[in-house]
Amino acid sequence: MRIGELSRATGVDIDTIRFYEKSGLLPPPARSDNGYRDYSHNHLERLAFIRHCRALDMSLADVSVLLSSLQSRDPAELAQVDGLVAAQLGKVRARLKSMQALEAQLVALQNRCDADHNTHPCRVLEELVAAAHGEACACHAASQEPHHEHPQRSAAGPAHPLRTADVTDSLD
Repeated sequence: MRIGELSRATGVDIDTIRFYEKSGLLPPPARSDNGYRDYSHNHLERLAFIRHCRALDMSLADVSVLLSSLQSRDPAELAQVDGLVAAQLGKVRARLKSMQALEAQLVALQNRCDADHNTHPCRVLEELVAAAHGEACACHAASQEPHHEHPQRSAAGPAHPLRTADVTDSLD
């Protein structure tokens, strides 16, 4: 089969297939008389394996180790496979914890929204601008303790005028 057919069959982009060939993850295919790559069923299976590993967010280095272990019966090599999966699970759990903290921060920020923008300024923007000025903000205070009004802010508004241009210019 040609590279386009392999791409369609596996859902892997043609450039990615070529990259996998160059990096040694996918063996080079035979060439037909006209010079076109001629991929076999083994290429399709190997590419599907790589794609599945990548869907599990495994690095290309880990995929390479897994591919080299496919035919192995060596207990040490197979234990390395178990170790790779355990390490990947640890990374995923750490990201989940980080994403849950991010979710809590965004919820805290969203909870600042009054939604009555006709009579009140946007509290979300106030919080983001305050954070850009180095002040405490609701989204970061939520992960440590309940938000209290910042001492520099009063019921009348922030201690400094909120101007998007100032924030944009100072963050560039």
